[in-house]
Amino acid sequence: MIQEYIKKIWAAVLAMTAVLTLTACGSAQQADLSGSAAAGEQEAGQTEAGGSEGSRSTLVYGSGDYTRINPAMDEHGEINLLLFNGLTAHNGDHEVVPGLAKSWTYDAASYTYTFYLEEGVTWHDGEPFGASDVKFTIEAIRNPDNGSENAPNYEDVEEIRVVDDLTISFQLTAPNVAFLDYMTMAVLPEHLLAGEDMQESAFFRHPIGTGPYKLENWDEGQSIVLTRNEAYFRGMPEIEKVIFKIVPDDNAKAIQMESGELDLALLTPKDARNFANRKEYVCYNMKTSDYRGILFNFQHIFWKKNRDIIPAICYAIDREAIIDAVLLGQGIPAYGPLQRNLYNNEEVEHYDYNPEKAREVLEEAGCVPGADGIYTRDGEPLSFVLSVGAGDQVRLDIAQAAAQQLKEVGIDCRVEIPTRVDWSGQMAYLIGWGSPFDADDHTYKVFGTDKGANYSGYSNVKVDQYLQKARQSDEQAVRAENYDRFQEELAKDPAFAFICYIDANYVADASIQGISADTVMGHHGVGIFWNIAEWTLKE
Repeated sequence: MIQEYIKKIWAAVLAMTAVLTLTACGSAQQADLSGSAAAGEQEAGQTEAGGSEGSRSTLVYGSGDYTRINPAMDEHGEINLLLFNGLTAHNGDHEVVPGLAKSWTYDAASYTYTFYLEEGVTWHDGEPFGASDVKFTIEAIRNPDNGSENAPNYEDVEEIRVVDDLTISFQLTAPNVAFLDYMTMAVLPEHLLAGEDMQESAFFRHPIGTGPYKLENWDEGQSIVLTRNEAYFRGMPEIEKVIFKIVPDDNAKAIQMESGELDLALLTPKDARNFANRKEYVCYNMKTSDYRGILFNFQHIFWKKNRDIIPAICYAIDREAIIDAVLLGQGIPAYGPLQRNLYNNEEVEHYDYNPEKAREVLEEAGCVPGADGIYTRDGEPLSFVLSVGAGDQVRLDIAQAAAQQLKEVGIDCRVEIPTRVDWSGQMAYLIGWGSPFDADDHTYKVFGTDKGANYSGYSNVKVDQYLQKARQSDEQAVRAENYDRFQEELAKDPAFAFICYIDANYVADASIQGISADTVMGHHGVGIFWNIAEWTLKE
């Protein structure tokens, strides 16, 4: 059952955003876009070296590639914040603030949120935005036929009622204080997507939102050109154009940042240090909630036989050594998914580096060291493949370092970069998750049985119970108790071998003003554009 569910989710994931390396790149859809490819190339070329006419009205960002822009089905598109709005939004301190909804009320007796929408908001095509668009979007996400990884965020919605064009209510089955966080979800236009396939529609190659920027041109594999929305309901952005220049390779981003082809990019720690203390650049070493770890595919026969050796893998990893060598000290050791959250439990098992303990766990499980130093079990070597998505040098370096450390305790781990991610067929994956928002985010849907982002097939009855109780209480003490229990159970029965939290090393041209340096970034460093409408480019 779980395996069939994961296969179904993977069919949807194949088409989703390939921003970094959580998922593989699906085949891009073709669409008749406004503007020409040549226009997009010319626009990008005008900003190269930062010295051409009009360059100070355009910001060029070094982006991963996109096969589509579909925030309802996918999660990790940095570009979503520029094109779309949710009913709510997050400020730089991750507090929930008004978005398309100017205010809301909550009736505790019926668990009902009522949102009152901004007046006069229009889509990029000029059509009016209204409550029916919100209802359409959340129902599309909740529809199991659409395979959205975001569906678990809204599974406690019992009824959606459009009161009038500017008022909408959501009745829940139980309290869920994360609900306002989840209403930051980008709202999609019903008039353009009603009756469309929410995975395959051509809309997701020429998206229309209500956000501060609108799509001008998409030159596949080269650039996505955005121009400011002069009718933006919160005021016209200062920067006229933002170009997402497609640079999937981390090393190439650094080269193009140096040459002046890019104004802003997320670089590896090793590349970012080359821009430090140079007046023409500003380096933002930003904290994140973004962790890395080894995901085990529990549907694979190897882990069905050897799930009990996962603690040995956890003990075998020297996290500090990896942080020093790969991240240049810019990160912290990881032992769980909530370390940058209010509900973190510091008392759980950290699995601090202990190679002797790792060998002890293996031998207690009946494993025997072979002549080559690799343990065997029932005559078969403890050997598995760790897959890494293409283009992410930091993940690759982390994976290779961990594999070497595992071999030192007698576990053979080989690192491979597949052409695409096969969630149901692979043995293990160098995963990344983590949210700076409510503790329910990136826990319930990642570790809950059969949930939309549970790509490992992990299932633990106690984990399910604690996560459910935590999301259904609005009392901080109750939530704290259940998140404590959740983390303790996850440590006893690890879904991942957690390795490290990584900093986001953004390098920017010094002309960019307004970046919020102290905001904690999310998964893949997402979040830097939360206040893009307020940024400026000085001469």
